[in-house]
Amino acid sequence: MKHLLTLALVLLASLKPLHAAERKPNVVLILIDDFGYECVTANGGESYQTPVMDHLAATGVRFEQCHAQPLCTPTRAQLMTSLSNRRNYTHFGHLDPSQQTFGNLLKGAGYATCITGKWQLKGEFAGPGHFGFDEYALWQLTRRPGRYKNPGLEINGKLHDYTKNEYGPEIVNDYALDFITRKKDVPFFLYYPMMLTHAPYDATPDSPDYLESKGGKGKGRANGPVGHFPDMVAYTDKLIGKLIAKLEALKLRDNTLILILGDNGTGKGTPSRFKGRDVLGGKGTSTMWGTHVPGIGNWPGHFASGKVSTDMIDTTDFLATICEATGTAVPPELKIDGRSFLPQLRGEKGNPRAGLYVWYNPSGGPTAKFEFAHDQNYKLYTDGKFYNVAQDDLEKFPLAASALDNTAKAAKAKLQGLLDQHKGPRDAFFVKQGQAFGGEAGEDADANKTDPAKGKAKKKGANAAAPAAKNAEPMAARFEQRDLNHDGKLTWEEFLSTASGKDGAKARFEIFDADKDGAISREEFLKAGK
Repeated sequence: MKHLLTLALVLLASLKPLHAAERKPNVVLILIDDFGYECVTANGGESYQTPVMDHLAATGVRFEQCHAQPLCTPTRAQLMTSLSNRRNYTHFGHLDPSQQTFGNLLKGAGYATCITGKWQLKGEFAGPGHFGFDEYALWQLTRRPGRYKNPGLEINGKLHDYTKNEYGPEIVNDYALDFITRKKDVPFFLYYPMMLTHAPYDATPDSPDYLESKGGKGKGRANGPVGHFPDMVAYTDKLIGKLIAKLEALKLRDNTLILILGDNGTGKGTPSRFKGRDVLGGKGTSTMWGTHVPGIGNWPGHFASGKVSTDMIDTTDFLATICEATGTAVPPELKIDGRSFLPQLRGEKGNPRAGLYVWYNPSGGPTAKFEFAHDQNYKLYTDGKFYNVAQDDLEKFPLAASALDNTAKAAKAKLQGLLDQHKGPRDAFFVKQGQAFGGEAGEDADANKTDPAKGKAKKKGANAAAPAAKNAEPMAARFEQRDLNHDGKLTWEEFLSTASGKDGAKARFEIFDADKDGAISREEFLKAGK
């Protein structure tokens, strides 16, 4: 009997690791706001401190060619659905309810799901749940108050406004840690689209002047083009470190895969040092400084350690990768554009892309603002412009067909083939939902603008609206050009740096700034220009 009891205990002990091995991995996907490739020290950045991300890269896989869309919502739509913007993008700040996201798929596979951070996809309080998330702690779900010091958030269907110097990114990070703690015994998916490092470049709790500082509440960069941006990058890294530490404390780290990327280039005009040169953030542009973002994968014992991959990946690929890693089926009817890079994360060859295709227009509609295909060295636009982006990353010198060598000719033919695969009209269902992009603050640019106070469209006669809209078009375009960080407001610094004449600029700024809040809204700009 004693021998039978001993044998039973041995068998039970042998079953424990088997059970642990069968448990599906946890997934943490971190999307950093306005965070270009040059911001991470491991990538060659020289301006910021990112020790946590550097360590994750050194002990995991770092991608040298990870690309996103040039702006927030377009990237979120691609990342969550694994479809090119050409196929399902509607307009800025919106994801069509008909779409399936990685939240829906993993929830259907039995995962506990949570989203914390920035939403920006409309849908009211029910939106996150509709797209597969059991719980949430978000900013910009039903409104757009300040996100940093004394923020306004929405947590599981309730508004929360803070007034005691609380820090928004810390609050949602704490919620993420609590979610992990509560769900430690079941497979979980945490999608963490961070609020940092988007402008305004406000003080963080680690900045010496945090308590005295006044939050910009989305009105532009604080203290010039750099402001507290280095502090914000450091705090982003610190919050990721807290998440890693929690996973380790709960003994979950070895069963949790972590993926990190940026949602687009760094805020336009933000200066940084990168590999011995000065560079400027290119958010909203079609250059590599608008699309090139950090890409890091880490999963101890499962992903390669210390590997640097030059394979090209983009935001459509993350859903496919997560689903393959978790054994989650992707319904074939979704016809996703993404290609799993799980083999590369494991240190295998995989099925790398020959190039990437980009369709981009924050307003949606039938045609792209720009459309191109590119690989690591060359880029070809649909208008025929062709660049060697490895040597000309600002795209100042288009290559003439007569000057191409055999390598360039082959690359151009390959990229043209990729563009040809995406010819034809967009789906009318998504085209008809297009809305003129009025900046990230959410202002619409069309004549029949929705009145947020009444929730109804303002009624205007067709004959009266048409001339007004026509007159507004040049001013609207000029506003977009001058709104360097695309937040829907012009600060004094932005106004001055983009002024055609510096003399009298201060007086003009004060005239435009009708409500005297220190920033010019889009409505104020258009009204003053009539």
